[in-house]
This record gives sequence, C-alpha cells and structure tokens, in this order.
Amino acid sequence: MKKNTGIIVLAIAATFLAGCPKKTTIITEEAKIQAPDVKIEAESKAKAEAEARIREEAEAKAREEAEAKSKAAAKEKAEAEEKKEARAKIKTGGKEALMFEDIHFDLDMYTIKESDREILDKLADWLLKNKGIKIEIEGHADDRGDHEYNLALGERRATGAKEYLVTLGVDSAKISTISYGEELPLCLDPAEDCWWKNRRAHFNIQK
Repeated sequence: MKKNTGIIVLAIAATFLAGCPKKTTIITEEAKIQAPDVKIEAESKAKAEAEARIREEAEAKAREEAEAKSKAAAKEKAEAEEKKEARAKIKTGGKEALMFEDIHFDLDMYTIKESDREILDKLADWLLKNKGIKIEIEGHADDRGDHEYNLALGERRATGAKEYLVTLGVDSAKISTISYGEELPLCLDPAEDCWWKNRRAHFNIQK
C-alpha cells in the first residue's frame, strides 16, 4: 500500500514538473511575439519625429534664406540710392558747389548727344571761371556686354566728354578720366529706362 502511495505521489510530482516548463515556454513565446511589435512602434515613432525635425529645420532655413535675400536686396537698393544722392552734388573745399548733371549715351555709343551739349557748355564755363579746379570724368555702361567691353566703352564715353570740354577751352591737364564699366549702376531694374541711367558720364570736382 505504501509502495503504491509513493508511486502516485511521484506521478503527480512528475506531472506538475512537466507542466511548469511548458507554461514558461508559452509565456516566453508570447513575450517574443509582443516584443517586435513594441520595437516597430518605437522605431516608427522615432522616424516620424526625425522627419518632423527635418521638415522644421528645412522650413526655418528657407525662411532665413528668404529674409537674408530680402535684406540683401534692400541693402543693395539703399546703397544704389546713396550713391545716386552722393553723385547728385559736387563738392569742393568742403562746400557745396554747382551741380552738374550726368550726360547719357545711346546703347553701344560714346558720341556726345546734342541734348547733352548744354550740360557740358555750363560745366566748361564754370571750369574756365575756376581755373584752379580739376575734374575727373567717370565713364559708365549698363550691365549688358562683358566686363572688358563695358570698361572700354566707359573709357570712350569719359574721353568723349573730355574732348568736348577741351574744344570749349578747358585745359586738358585739368581733366582726368576713369572707367567703371557696369560696376557702379544707379539703377538695377532690367529695363531700358534703367539701362539709360547707367549709360552715363559723371563729373567729379577734385579737391
């Protein structure tokens, strides 16, 4: 009887022990099934956050570039206006003198137009009355044509204005010339009215 009871106890214990690993295995397998889902969800969330950050950074960069471009355009316009105002007045000895208008040229031309002769006549008359004054004539071109061509064209325009003043009796030794080509525009719009303003000869009184 005791022998049979021992056998029964051993059988129950064996059954219990056999069941435990199986249960553990089931739990472990369930955990393995759930783990990849959690990992995928975390990776997806991280990817979405990274993409959002990239979009925000790209938008911020685009805004900064747009603001920088706008500021640069405003600065360029302001500098052009300052140059225009500075050139509108000729000064000598720190005192404001007469204002001599620029003369302008047709496209690719450097001959003095009839409409500009009156400006040069007034300048010549003033220089003959102020013999101790020297002037510098700047030659300018619009931005069409390459750099070397525009420099040469600006020089011809300055020289043409000088030669006309000399014919009116102004001492050539008191007149110097310089060409800036297209480098110092008064206007930046790509239109004929603007290009016309840049095709000019400008007169500076030398102190």
